[in-house]
Amino acid sequence: MIHAFVCLGSNLGDAEACLARARAELAALPGVTLGAASSLYRTEPQGRRDQPWFLNQVLRLDCDETVAAEHLLDAMLAKELEMGRVRDAADRFGPRVIDMDLLLFGNEEREGDPHLILPHPRMTERAFVLVPLLEIAPALVLPDGRNLAEILEKLDYRLEGSAIFQ
Repeated sequence: MIHAFVCLGSNLGDAEACLARARAELAALPGVTLGAASSLYRTEPQGRRDQPWFLNQVLRLDCDETVAAEHLLDAMLAKELEMGRVRDAADRFGPRVIDMDLLLFGNEEREGDPHLILPHPRMTERAFVLVPLLEIAPALVLPDGRNLAEILEKLDYRLEGSAIFQ
């Protein structure tokens, strides 16, 4: 069994319903079981501030040996499109109905392929990823041995209830 961690985000339409649908879609993939889901967090937009706040959540997906990282990522991208995600290269950090980021796939490390980099290259910069990730996997360390709790402690962020400011 391989544990994959995925971050979900939405700030258009009924964000809570979008995250619920994304969870169900991912759990229905062949060879994939939803292992854990964090609480929902309201998070301040990153990169582009003039947009609605996001609703974010991190999932642990338990994948059997038939699931490869690239296949999971491709399925996630297909589900985003089915749910109405429109990618705009000119507005990379703009609003979206759904966003699914593959954070970790077991202990795999990948570089050089812009389609799939593991661990996710910006996850350690984002409190909206680390806070919910550590909620469901408090002892998790990166494949290179770095402790996520220590990385989070170094970020400039504030958690107020379920709201993350960064």
